[in-house]
Amino acid sequence: MTQPTADAAADAMPVHPAMPALSAAGHRPHSLHAPERTWVEKNCYVDVWIELLAALGLEPRAMLGTSVALDFEGDQWTFYKPSHDEVRALYGIDVRELNVWRPIDAHLAEHVGAGHLVSTEADAFYLPDVAGTDYRRQHAKTTIVVAAIDVAARRLGYFHNAGYFELGGEDFDGALGLGGPVTRRALPLYAELLRLDRVVRRTDGALRAQALDFLAAHLARAPARDPVEAFAARIDADLAALVAEGPEAYHAWAFATLRQLGSAAELSALHCAWLADGRAGPLADAAAAFERVSGEAKSMVLKAARVVVVRKAWDPRPALESIGRVRAEGLRAAAAALG
Repeated sequence: MTQPTADAAADAMPVHPAMPALSAAGHRPHSLHAPERTWVEKNCYVDVWIELLAALGLEPRAMLGTSVALDFEGDQWTFYKPSHDEVRALYGIDVRELNVWRPIDAHLAEHVGAGHLVSTEADAFYLPDVAGTDYRRQHAKTTIVVAAIDVAARRLGYFHNAGYFELGGEDFDGALGLGGPVTRRALPLYAELLRLDRVVRRTDGALRAQALDFLAAHLARAPARDPVEAFAARIDADLAALVAEGPEAYHAWAFATLRQLGSAAELSALHCAWLADGRAGPLADAAAAFERVSGEAKSMVLKAARVVVVRKAWDPRPALESIGRVRAEGLRAAAAALG
């Protein structure tokens, strides 16, 4: 077998002990991020958790119950994410806020070097995996999970959106807010320590049983009113304002509204289908209903874009009435499965 050269060995990123096979070149996205998904990317926080759990050999579909409790918050749909308590109960991963009292790269080297992971805010302007959108085009806050770092070489291995990537050089400094005279004066990035020293690997049956309990809790805290009706009452005014503001404002609005509504519905469908485990019944019925909501929300993205970009007339009320009705059917079916 050909041995790596000294230069190749020097160029290799450090290996995370919990994920020794992890590399940017060899990483393959989880099926939740498959190209055939209606929403390949959901939101930056949920996406990185899907990929890091899969890389750890854990089942990410177990944590998706939170998606059923979505609400319309007035100017956006819930930016949904699994709770720290749920992640700890399902997987044994303890998530704690990291006190960023020194440059973030020092914290990353400390904690990733100890066998943990660190979730941190980052500036997408310096993330090469989003070339064609934010990279070197616009500054945008996003979440990454760091699994490898070489401070001396200024290189980083990180989960972001639907994949695992590497960056270096100027991107290393920029993504982490390092370098220049403002390093210690700027507001620190928000970061979380993901402790991996108590990871639990449950059987499929035990994991499904625990996920069902969490699903019941999420259904219990779902809004009593119909949030789709609240969204419908506002959308005409939103679209009128977006026509004046232009396409950039539209993309931000669509992410905060239709993407969160639609992607959460798709994850609800995948969660219920996983819980059903191939069996017919109310969980399978719930999955089918949520999948319809996901598809209808995606269709609305395109129609709303035409309103803003080419000022094409469109009445969104019939689509939202259908989404509200089918979503309610999905929630009722999921509740029926719990008895």
